[in-house]
Amino acid sequence: MDLSHARALSAQTFAGDPVALARDLLGAVLVRVLPGGERLAARIVETEGYDCPRDPSCYVVARLPGAAASMAGPPGRVYYHVAYDQPLLNIVCRPEGVQAAVLIRAAEPLAGEERMRERRPVKRRLDLTNGPAKLVTALHLGPELRGQPVDGPDFYIVPGDPLPDGDVTTTARVGLRRGADLPWRFLITGNPWVSAGQPSA
Repeated sequence: MDLSHARALSAQTFAGDPVALARDLLGAVLVRVLPGGERLAARIVETEGYDCPRDPSCYVVARLPGAAASMAGPPGRVYYHVAYDQPLLNIVCRPEGVQAAVLIRAAEPLAGEERMRERRPVKRRLDLTNGPAKLVTALHLGPELRGQPVDGPDFYIVPGDPLPDGDVTTTARVGLRRGADLPWRFLITGNPWVSAGQPSA
């Protein structure tokens, strides 16, 4: 894939249902352009959807500083936050004013792996990006991207080939007490880069 000429998903793509978008983002490619122009890229292999109007797990949003406003921002913006000292990458969904997002949970490195290892010097290759905080660190994603559109010059998402249902596994999300049974976690079946997180239900 020629990442320098690949067409990015527009921010408006994310104006819809975050659960459907979480499933559809599997196979898409995260691209981070570093200040010197080098591109890091990783294929999305695991996601979770969060749709606060119908999601009991969103009770925590009110407790996180800035979360309510960020998740209700315009669609297709980066919602970067830290939970339990772990940085997380979310993409805001639905029209402005509705709190909803997709959490990117794991990815498979495609380009710039040596630069990723500078930020995450791991012994086991799979540990580079097989978790939500790991991929944020490896891809040099930081708070400076908070609120930025996902079709910008420094960070964008390139669509992948559609995946048939037979290649996608659906489970409950990870680490939740409320809304634990909702089947809103999606992963590419059998992909070794999927996180080790266990479904809540």
